[in-house]
Amino acid sequence: MAATLAWSLFALGIAHIVFGFVRFKEPLLGALADGFIGQFAAHESRRTAFWFLMAGPQLMLAGQVALHAVSHGQPALLRLVGAYLLVCAGIGVAAFPKSPLPLALLLALLLLFVPLPSQPQMR
Repeated sequence: MAATLAWSLFALGIAHIVFGFVRFKEPLLGALADGFIGQFAAHESRRTAFWFLMAGPQLMLAGQVALHAVSHGQPALLRLVGAYLLVCAGIGVAAFPKSPLPLALLLALLLLFVPLPSQPQMR
């Protein structure tokens, strides 16, 4: 169960990137056409695209850390990932109640309370 949750967090990061490229195709293409460097500050849609896409690798990293915690039997590290996600998702839900962020909130709560196997898994 813990490994599935960790992989879910990693997959959420990938989904964030894929959705970001699909959803923000036009602002991203506009930034590329204008030379990319320094082209995200002046346009709100480009700033939104940039920060949305930057969240993807951070979620992937959190998923990798969670996978490490699971495979090395480190429940404190897994709980730390869950705690960080809980704070970020909680703020996100408060700021954007009508968004997919409640799913991240649920994932965070599960990471906080999922039991780890008694023996570390070697990979």
